[in-house]
Amino acid sequence: MGYTKPTPVQEQAIPLILEHKDMIACAQTGTGKTAAYLLPLIDRISHEGYEHTSTLILVPTRELAKQIDEQVEGFGYFASVSSIAIYGGSKGGDWDQQKRALTTGADIIIATPGRLMAHMAMGYVKLDKLNHLVLDEADKMLDMGFMDDLLKIIQQLPKERQTLLFSATMPKKIRDLAQQILQAPAEVNLAISKPAAGIDQRLYLAYDNQKLPLLEHLLQEQDVQNMIVFTSRKSNVNQIVRSLRKMGFGAEGIQSDMTQEERERALQGFKNKQYQILVATDILSRGIDIDSLSHVVNFDMPMDAEDYVHRVGRTARAASTGVAITFVNEKDMFRVQKVERLIERELPKLSLPEDFGPGPAYDPTKRHDSRGGGKHKSGNRPGAGAKKHDHRSKHHRKPDNKPAEAGAAPQAQGEAVATEGGAKKPNRNRNRNRNRNRNKPAGGDTPQA
Repeated sequence: MGYTKPTPVQEQAIPLILEHKDMIACAQTGTGKTAAYLLPLIDRISHEGYEHTSTLILVPTRELAKQIDEQVEGFGYFASVSSIAIYGGSKGGDWDQQKRALTTGADIIIATPGRLMAHMAMGYVKLDKLNHLVLDEADKMLDMGFMDDLLKIIQQLPKERQTLLFSATMPKKIRDLAQQILQAPAEVNLAISKPAAGIDQRLYLAYDNQKLPLLEHLLQEQDVQNMIVFTSRKSNVNQIVRSLRKMGFGAEGIQSDMTQEERERALQGFKNKQYQILVATDILSRGIDIDSLSHVVNFDMPMDAEDYVHRVGRTARAASTGVAITFVNEKDMFRVQKVERLIERELPKLSLPEDFGPGPAYDPTKRHDSRGGGKHKSGNRPGAGAKKHDHRSKHHRKPDNKPAEAGAAPQAQGEAVATEGGAKKPNRNRNRNRNRNRNKPAGGDTPQA
């Protein structure tokens, strides 16, 4: 398969796993964690001749479960090792196939906690002789609220087993979980919560209505082989995909409302280079391995600093290089400092192209947490405030011959905003006043919650 030299996490973890030790391993994304546990476990299974399910691997997402199942098939091609991925959102026939595998006993089961719990509730899951338990992307599983499901599953497993916990970050809740389920674990810690050195990280300070033109500009100016565009809102995915297609770029989207079949088809098409750009929510930010991904764009700042590390970690995997670009609007600047503290470096803030007009001034002290604040007209919708159906950057449009209003910031030709009734009206003063009014506390000097 082209493996000639182990990565640092593989070099440290494989001997410990072969010695039957429990282990907690923390390493940045893209460093080969999956092979670090699959290779020694497949070796063990192929020599022991188990006649029962010996290994359970718990993961947060369907995509990761399917990918690990494929990697078992690849790594274990010359070993008599069987595996099955257990996850929801599939066709009805998949339930029966999963039931047969759980009943007859595949060597390795890779499962999302919720789906496995549904099968366990039916009474036919046989894990009473399990030898190895792996929790992959454990921090993400806890973030997604799987703690109770994990503990219920683990309570039904044999006490005498080898448990391996892999995580890209090591918050207190992971330490607490490790104390509950691991016995005298060995520890492997490598470059915790830091993106790979080969990632060229950049920030652009941009209003929401500048993001799509900026994305088009970057696609035209840079050598983009393939790109994942991450957005925190699944409602943005289809809007961004439609806009990119109108610009002439091949694009597809993945978000949690799609069926499993649709998600798999979109991801496989991107891997097969059927289109250049994949727009996704954070369901694709963990563990998904895409060969030679040249660019990652954060259309908006992720809610949590750790998610930034995972998003940009989709590129520059396995010691390659890549570019990670993040768009930061005026409401998300306070998140930049959180990321910089986590990765222990300052991120360069680049100026917008000259004919884009000014972006927001960088001020990380102004906190606009979208989880608790009120809504603004621009919201986080891609291209909000720009003329409908025309997301081209200004230097690709015909010039507006009308003189600009004195004191107004430059804006796209025909830019308009939607009133509550749906009508359009000119947006002459929007850029000039948006920061002055948006950041002004209501009812005096004390900011309201």
